[in-house]
Amino acid sequence: MQTIIKLALWVPPLLFAVIAHEYAHGRMAERLGDPTARIKGRLTFNPLPHIDLMGSIIFPLLLFLASGGSLLFGWAKPVPINPYNLKNPKRDMIWISLAGPGTNIALAIACGLLLRVFGVWGLEPAGPWFPVYALLLFSMIINLVLGLFNLIPIPPLDGSKVVAGLLPYRFYFEFMKLERYGLFIILGVILAGQFFGVSLIGSLVMPVLRLFIGIFAGQDLGAF
Repeated sequence: MQTIIKLALWVPPLLFAVIAHEYAHGRMAERLGDPTARIKGRLTFNPLPHIDLMGSIIFPLLLFLASGGSLLFGWAKPVPINPYNLKNPKRDMIWISLAGPGTNIALAIACGLLLRVFGVWGLEPAGPWFPVYALLLFSMIINLVLGLFNLIPIPPLDGSKVVAGLLPYRFYFEFMKLERYGLFIILGVILAGQFFGVSLIGSLVMPVLRLFIGIFAGQDLGAF
């Protein structure tokens, strides 16, 4: 029963976070001249067109169960983008790539500000207010982690496309070739962190997450 309650509190914020992330990519691309996402029916908050079987269902569920309900992470289908429709593909891809993480971080801040309302109004984050408080808290955590994680400059994460857009053309294409190995690089970094007891990704994300929870929720991350 407790697992079902946790899933009910974690899954909706996760779905909204990944869908908002992909929608932001598509919306920015359209503003810069590429309507591919809209044509393909992906410029929508309807979750069905965005769901990736592995990233949206299988992987998050396995991770949740393997961690005893303490971890939940996933991804949606990437929004299709045709760089040939962009006026300046190299430059415009920087803004398109930043739109996703930027939206997640903005949502995290918005949820954090709403959490502060509980403190200002003197509302206890328990009893009848617990579902609202928990959804806001989990949404803040998920959006912040998703946004910061995607800013890491490892292909195919968004941060790598920002770095690629800033590189001279002679290095740009060589750097983007790493994208085919990106998943293995990310897994290697995670496994290396587990082996050596120092998580590179965790060391980048966790300090900001602790800061957010301390400021907006007034609690320590260990409480969660």
